[in-house]
Amino acid sequence: QVQLVESGGGLVQAGGSLRLSCAASGSIFSINAMGWYRQAPGKQRELVATITSGDRTNYADSVKGRFTISRENAKNTVYLQMNSLKPEDTAVYYCNAIHNNGYYNTNYWGQGTQVTVSS
Repeated sequence: QVQLVESGGGLVQAGGSLRLSCAASGSIFSINAMGWYRQAPGKQRELVATITSGDRTNYADSVKGRFTISRENAKNTVYLQMNSLKPEDTAVYYCNAIHNNGYYNTNYWGQGTQVTVSS
């Protein structure tokens, strides 16, 4: 079992910055990758960025050059630094962890944090 708690969302003007945090607890040693997804009203949940246990990162084209995902192992925390925010970045952002028990992967999700970018 893995528990994920997000923080850092809020309201920001276009062009501003926010940093999201996701603290993991539980069976963290079997987490292969973590990431951030987002879901805007009326839209499907989409990948924003991921980072593997080997620190390989992957970004959606829409956020490349503006968002940075990173991890702090000592705090079991993953961050999403979001710069040059646009109104279209408005969504609920969810933290995700992929846990492997040696047989199969399980996806865990946080409760979500709202990010609102005003124009």
